Amino acid sequence: MIDQPYAKLVAVKRWADRGLYDAVSQNFDRLSSEESSIMLRILDHIHVVDRIFQHHLQGLSHPFQAPRSESMPRLQALANSARKVDDWYAEYVDSLTESDFEQPVDFVFTSGKPARMRRGEIILHVCLHGTYHRGNAGAVLQLKGLRPSRDAITDFLEDCVPDNL
Repeated sequence: MIDQPYAKLVAVKRWADRGLYDAVSQNFDRLSSEESSIMLRILDHIHVVDRIFQHHLQGLSHPFQAPRSESMPRLQALANSARKVDDWYAEYVDSLTESDFEQPVDFVFTSGKPARMRRGEIILHVCLHGTYHRGNAGAVLQLKGLRPSRDAITDFLEDCVPDNL
């Protein structure tokens, strides 16, 4: 249900991630080798953090030693995997009850430090973390004179929510 705040945050993240991958895919050949490497590192970092916290929410261990891949995936593979993970978050949030968002989740950061966050805090972290780094990726495109994707919640509301009055 998109009216629920967490569901709306995840919907915005999914929409913004797809827009960013579209913008990067359309302009990837215009980036220098260094710029494309930076872009892939940004996208990979967003995605790995999404996957790490996906595993935490499921109570599963994850294969990551750091908040990035050991070897850099190709852009299309990254885009495909990000789409699947974003879809998972949307389905996951829709499956939770209001009280589920308050449930604590114990896990270990990639640094080895134990941690505890509520499910809602994890969802909020994943959404805010992605927003920050999509801004980094947008800056790489802008420095090259390329147009980044729309990313703001107001853009999402304008584009995706009918009768937003």
